[in-house]
Amino acid sequence: MSVIKLNDILRLENIKNVKIRFNLMFANNWNPIEVFKNNEIKTLLEGQYWNYNKNKSYREGQITIGFIRIKSNENYWLLFHIGRITKDLQILNGIGYEYETLTEYEKYFGRIIVRFKNKSQNMVRNAESVMDDCEIYQILPDTFDNDIFPGYDKVNVSWKELSRVIEKDTWKTALQNQKGVYLITDTSNGKQYVGSAYGDNMILNRWRSYIHTGHGGNIELIALNNFDHIKENFHYSILDIFKSTTDEKIIRERENWWKEVLLSRKFGYNKN
Repeated sequence: MSVIKLNDILRLENIKNVKIRFNLMFANNWNPIEVFKNNEIKTLLEGQYWNYNKNKSYREGQITIGFIRIKSNENYWLLFHIGRITKDLQILNGIGYEYETLTEYEKYFGRIIVRFKNKSQNMVRNAESVMDDCEIYQILPDTFDNDIFPGYDKVNVSWKELSRVIEKDTWKTALQNQKGVYLITDTSNGKQYVGSAYGDNMILNRWRSYIHTGHGGNIELIALNNFDHIKENFHYSILDIFKSTTDEKIIRERENWWKEVLLSRKFGYNKN
């Protein structure tokens, strides 16, 4: 089966005037694909048109193509932008350009996935050198959304991610059908909170309360009195899951065990 290359779809004529940026990570260690899912397109575009300390990324009149990696350590990239530089702002270590979006390509934004292995440390590449290596992997029927529940042992989401996915069908089904012990980690200081869920709708109900209030009624989290801090720094994962018929006493004993192992009473947010 013959390979379909990126420019078979885009049909850009003057490849020498095109640059491609493969966005891996932004300031503050933001993952671009999560920024995309949160619809923070302005942040993505700031990264796309950023200059480093010494080198300019583009010149006036150039066409720029923006990709974001779908998963770390994988060679699949999602197209999110194609534009043209209209003005060089002569700024280094900052957003260096004014640009216009090429609207004829907007139908592909968030839908084209290419397979590409970047063999250079430079993330801004001349299209002429890499375009033929960008193979079309998939053209999605709608904008990219990879928020399928990953499995209980692979849940590790920020508050922002959780707020986005918790009402999606696969997440709701998974979380409302299992009792469990979960972990909340404050990435700003390493403090942890161990909790358990065994009431109505089980884990789903407990985690919904964190989305709505931030603290879920927990004393030490209430004492933070800072919902914005929670939104920016809290991550949620699952330590143990149990069938819906499991006795609550067993779950509480397991919760206590994890508190002792993780020392979350001494160094974290657990009070009891």
